[in-house]
Amino acid sequence: MARQLDEQIVGRYPVGQRLRVLDVGMGQGTQALRLARAGHQVTGLERDARMVAAAREALSAEPEGIRERMRVVEGDGRDTGVHFLPGSFDVVLCHGVLMYVEEPDPLLAGLARMLAPGGLLSLLVRNADALAMRPGLAGDWAGALGAFDTTAYRNRLGLDVRADRLSTLTATLAGIGAPLQAWYGVRVFTDTAADDTEAPADVETLLACEERAGRTDPYRGVAALLHLCGVRG
Repeated sequence: MARQLDEQIVGRYPVGQRLRVLDVGMGQGTQALRLARAGHQVTGLERDARMVAAAREALSAEPEGIRERMRVVEGDGRDTGVHFLPGSFDVVLCHGVLMYVEEPDPLLAGLARMLAPGGLLSLLVRNADALAMRPGLAGDWAGALGAFDTTAYRNRLGLDVRADRLSTLTATLAGIGAPLQAWYGVRVFTDTAADDTEAPADVETLLACEERAGRTDPYRGVAALLHLCGVRG
């Protein structure tokens, strides 16, 4: 996904331009730190105090120049208007968040308002059109059958969450003034791997396969996750 995001940034902005980035639901700050290291001015917004602490600890280990380029804010992604002015960011990330939000439309509208004209909105969501893939490949036929007509699922943490359909999000992005410009699949071949699986010796070949499948039909349509990129008009 990082490669996909970089592709969109490079294709939209001049090389070397320092972008204003907002990472909503940044978790422990993996993407935020990566972009700060690349020279961008990054703000991470996270409501989980444990994740905020982890992100701040990771940031404290970085060189001073990177620490100066990244700010961590504790708060809810649905309250971006409380923390920031409209149009304050060139890039807004919201990765792995929508599945925990029962009504995502207000959140998405708020994220779009944070974007400057021409700004990039990057979403990572669970693919509701492929919910039957994981149980089906595991031989859980009852689970697969029940997944075809729902957007609800139980994640690996044991939480009951929700997925999104590409068609629905495409319409939503158009409605909030950040129409879809590109989309990718994420975890096409590797979704069924256990969390503690060690990376193979030929991990670069694996990544090349995932990257190719993530941009190629019909493979991307059955990916576990979808990476959607909208642009503010």
